[in-house]
Amino acid sequence: MNDAPVSAAPSSSVVHKQVDAFRKSVDELRAEIGKVIVGNKEVIDGALTCLLAGGHALLEGVPGLGKTMLVRTMARALALDFSRIQFTPDLMPADILGTTVIEEDDNHNKSFSFRKGPIFGNIILADEINRATPKTQSALLQAMQEQVVTVAKNTYVLDPPFLVLATQNPLEMEGTYPLPEAQLDRFLFKLNIPFPGREELHGILERTTGGAEIDVKPVIDGKRILEMMKLVRDVPVARHVQDYAIRLLRSTHPDTPEAHALTKRFVRFGASPRGAQSLLLAAKIQALFDGRFAASIDDVKKVSAPALRHRVLLNFEGEAEGVRSDQVIEAIIDTLPDAKA
Repeated sequence: MNDAPVSAAPSSSVVHKQVDAFRKSVDELRAEIGKVIVGNKEVIDGALTCLLAGGHALLEGVPGLGKTMLVRTMARALALDFSRIQFTPDLMPADILGTTVIEEDDNHNKSFSFRKGPIFGNIILADEINRATPKTQSALLQAMQEQVVTVAKNTYVLDPPFLVLATQNPLEMEGTYPLPEAQLDRFLFKLNIPFPGREELHGILERTTGGAEIDVKPVIDGKRILEMMKLVRDVPVARHVQDYAIRLLRSTHPDTPEAHALTKRFVRFGASPRGAQSLLLAAKIQALFDGRFAASIDDVKKVSAPALRHRVLLNFEGEAEGVRSDQVIEAIIDTLPDAKA
C-alpha cells in the first residue's frame, strides 16, 4: 500500500512573504477607509479583524458618531457585494431573508420562485439592529452562524466572505429592543464607538462640510480576502497561549474556581466557548497586524475586551452599581497569571 504524500510545511521565507503581503493589504484598506473616517483606528482594526476571522461585528454608539459611514466606507474599499438593511419596528423576517412568490410565464403557467432578500450579499449593514423586534432580529441567527438561509424548507448557501456589521444605539435610548443573548454571542466583536476628540472633530468638519467629494476605491477583492482568511487559520497558537485564553474565559464564570472576585459579585453568566474561539482567532490576526506568525498572550489580552464584553452578562447588582463588563475583564487580566501555577 502506498503512503499518502505528506505536504511540506511552508518555508520561513514563504511565510515571511505571506505575512508582509497580509500587512500590505491591511494597510491599503486602512488608508482607503481613512480617507473618510477620522481616527477610530481601533474600531477600524476591529471591523477588519471580524472580516478576516469570518466573524461579525456589533458597533455601538449614540447617533451621529459615524457608525453607518464606517461600514459603508469599508464596503466601498472592498470589491464585494454590499447590502444595507434598515431595521425598524415593523420590519419582518421576510424583508431580510426573502420570500417565495408565484410567478406566471407567457403561457400562463404558474410556478413558485424564491426572491432573495438583502441578506444575500458579502457585507451586510444591519443598521440600528436593536430597533427591530426580537422576532425579526432572530432572522439573522442561522445566516450569521452557518452562512446559510432556510426558507420554506429550502436551504440557500451564502457566498463567502460573509460579514454582518450591525450598528445599535445604547439600550437606554427610547424605542430600542435588547438583542437576544443567543444573537449577541454570534458577534465576534462588540466595538464601542467613542465620542471624537477636539482635533478629530476638526478633521470631521473639514471633510464633511467642504465641497470636495472623497473618492473611495476598492483595493481588495473577495479572492484576496479568502486568501487572507486562510493565512489567519494557519497562524500557530502555542499550548500555553491557548491555555491562557481558556483560563481567561473560565474566570468570567462566577461558579468556577478561577472566578475573579468581581465576577463572583457582579456577573450572572460568563462568556461561552465561542468567546474562546473569538479570542484565539482575533489574537492570530493581531499577530499578523504586527508582522508576526505566532499568536502571543499579549495578543489575547489586546483583543479580550471586544471579544468578551458582550458575552459577560451582569447580574442585577452589577447593573444597579453601574458596573461595566470591561471593568470585570480588565480586573481579570490584571490578576490572571500568564502561566498556570
